Amino acid sequence: MWMIISDSHDNMEKIQRAIEIARKNNVTKVIHLGDFVSPFAILPFLNEKWEFNGIFGNNDGEKLFLQKRSNGRIKNSPNWLNVEGKKIYLMHEPRSLYPAIKSGLYDLVLFGHTHRLILKKYGRTIVINPGESCGYLTGKATCVLFNPINMESKVIEL
Repeated sequence: MWMIISDSHDNMEKIQRAIEIARKNNVTKVIHLGDFVSPFAILPFLNEKWEFNGIFGNNDGEKLFLQKRSNGRIKNSPNWLNVEGKKIYLMHEPRSLYPAIKSGLYDLVLFGHTHRLILKKYGRTIVINPGESCGYLTGKATCVLFNPINMESKVIEL
């Protein structure tokens, strides 16, 4: 099981809740789609046994320190991963959303920034915006649990 999360914006209460949910669901990979904001907000994600990958968002301040703290596991956006045979396109702002979908190259296209939860399928490509994990703009803090074996997603409220 993977956890896809975005826009935590230093909300440590919601970050801790996400960590608890990840532990309970035996998450093996966490993908954060940006807007951690401060370097301290990444520490709970890194102090666990799962694999962690992330990208920078437009509100991430100390990018060099975030990158150093994560041992280079936070990259610029857009970026991509190949994990467990899945080709994944990552971005914070959805500037290249439609070209990524239309390319047909990716199993997953993941983005954040809009704070709006989206789970859609276009052909073989699954598009996920896990919404905001902070809950500041919409009043609803969410993340997505994703099963890479059956490609099913489950929205979790934090």
